[in-house]
Amino acid sequence: MNSANPISFNSVTKAYGSHIALENMDLSVGAGEIFGFLGPNGAGKTTAIRILTGFLKPTDGSASVFGMNCWKQAVDISKRIGFVPDLSSLYDNSTGRELLDYFGSLHGGLNRQNLNTLCDSLKLSHEDLNRKIRQYSHGMKRKLAIIQAMQHQPDLLIMDEPTQGLDPLTQIALFGILKSFSDNGGTIFFSSHVLSEVENLCERVAIIREGKLIVIEQIKELKSRKRQVAKIKFKNESPLKFELKGSTIISTKNNEILLSIDHDINPLIKMLSNYEVDSLSIEEPSLEDIFLDYYKESNQENLSS
Repeated sequence: MNSANPISFNSVTKAYGSHIALENMDLSVGAGEIFGFLGPNGAGKTTAIRILTGFLKPTDGSASVFGMNCWKQAVDISKRIGFVPDLSSLYDNSTGRELLDYFGSLHGGLNRQNLNTLCDSLKLSHEDLNRKIRQYSHGMKRKLAIIQAMQHQPDLLIMDEPTQGLDPLTQIALFGILKSFSDNGGTIFFSSHVLSEVENLCERVAIIREGKLIVIEQIKELKSRKRQVAKIKFKNESPLKFELKGSTIISTKNNEILLSIDHDINPLIKMLSNYEVDSLSIEEPSLEDIFLDYYKESNQENLSS
């Protein structure tokens, strides 16, 4: 089997006239990764995914899947990938079963046992599959789109906003399926604007802004560079003077202090031993906090340039 990375973007640029939708993008995703791809609407996420799936030709550079050129070898690539688009535009006059059979044939055949397992896990019944897709709710269409992408047991899943329209229980079931897929060697390229689900599912992410990648990093490494927030509640009035090296007081109110601190909390614990403390909570930075910080920094750079 080809040992090339499941996904590689090599200096990829996509232009529409004078508008640059994607600029000089370099990115590799390794086997077994669940990789998060983050950015607001219009940042270039969908353009990158369309290049990856062979629907768009790069203006410059190249993208490959398992070493195969995404534009020149799209047919061969389609047999090894599953794709969930951001909008599930399905064949409304077909039944769910007819659509799965059709896409299964395009991918070189489907695994009936795997199909049944997916349908059971996502609660799409045999009766549902025999109904016309136009009778489906948005959530049912989303389930069908996910099943068609995974039924042939691909090596790579490309998912654009896959949880849209799914209820919380179905989302939990989907995340279990995806983690199992990754544990068995499958690779997932997961694009979403719901940052909490990316944080729970992915280990590494890329953040894209106005067609440019501004960071590619492990989530835990991103968090390690972001300061924590400590909320201290004293039994009596908060001390008039509370100075801790490397910390910044965010606010004080009655017997509470909100403090920005480094990741080493031991100096804080040592200092608090001198006081009567009612409670202490330390809040880890979220991926959303980090994402917003990168966008703030980029906006400030634009304003100062």
